Amino acid sequence: MKITLTFALVGMLSFCGFDAHSQSLDNPGDYMTAVSNAQVEMNQKYMAYTSAVAHGRRAKKIEKMRQQTLESITNARYKTIDIPIYKGDNSLRQAGIDYIQFCYNIFNEDYGKIVNMEEIAEQSFDGMEAYILMQEKTNESLKQASGKMDVAVKAFAAKNNVTIVAGEKDVLSEKLEVAGKLNHYTNQLYLIFFKCNWEYNQVIESLNKKKLNDAEQARNALIKYAGEGFSSLQGSSLSSFDNDPALASACKETIDCYKKAAENDIPKMLDFYLKQENFEKLKKTMDSKSDSTKADVDAFNKAVNDMNSAVQTFNDVNTNLNKKTNQVLQSWEKAEKNFSDAHMPYYRG
Repeated sequence: MKITLTFALVGMLSFCGFDAHSQSLDNPGDYMTAVSNAQVEMNQKYMAYTSAVAHGRRAKKIEKMRQQTLESITNARYKTIDIPIYKGDNSLRQAGIDYIQFCYNIFNEDYGKIVNMEEIAEQSFDGMEAYILMQEKTNESLKQASGKMDVAVKAFAAKNNVTIVAGEKDVLSEKLEVAGKLNHYTNQLYLIFFKCNWEYNQVIESLNKKKLNDAEQARNALIKYAGEGFSSLQGSSLSSFDNDPALASACKETIDCYKKAAENDIPKMLDFYLKQENFEKLKKTMDSKSDSTKADVDAFNKAVNDMNSAVQTFNDVNTNLNKKTNQVLQSWEKAEKNFSDAHMPYYRG
């Protein structure tokens, strides 16, 4: 007998409730439903975790959600083990067990590493890049494992004359797919932002420590990275997501602010520190003289006036720069949240 069954395939299958102990599993369609239903809660918890990540939640802040996901994965494994072998054929059941175990390893080990990498990632661009790459590799591994589960489902269906009618994807699997694409897109833009933001902070840190050569090197690097960022954002893959350019525009605005600061404001601040350095040398020389001439006094007084004027200019530049960068950072963070909310509604599980 040929059975027709509608499935929402992506390795994340959801059907009406089914208790493996409440009825016979001699029907291959019922058997496939039982294997699928064992994974429903696991998939919901996984989706809730993925949704939280997509909305910019820190891994450490949602550690409880990861632990809940691990519990649901363990429950899914027990449910699947409890399903009997189908007429001597253990292929689908074993594929389900293997897939669930793989998910457990990913959430227990890989996501555990991601949590530990989080703080280190903030300390350098290379660290952040490695952190994001780890996230994307982990998601890709889950996607591949899901694909293998799909193959096992289709093979079992073909072997038992079950026709799978590819219907509309269920809400859960659709959101998982959107979350994956959204995370990849926002990660690329975040790296562009982070590279410039990190280098800008290096400039400010060097200025505060009066390491002027380091500040100048970081300033030049910032101009270079901002230019590279603009070029990347012009590319078709990053200029918009689902015809929405909002986040790319916010990223451009942010790195443009940093670029202008590096080109216009930072040189004025560097100039101030050079003047301050020269003034301190002049003052030291003046203090060492036992008998200063009128010309010496006049020159020193002029230097004092110039220094006071430079201090005022520095304070004005510094105040305006802090105001501009704080505003643009707030705009960027708001744009990130609004973008995620628009393209990835919260999933509570």
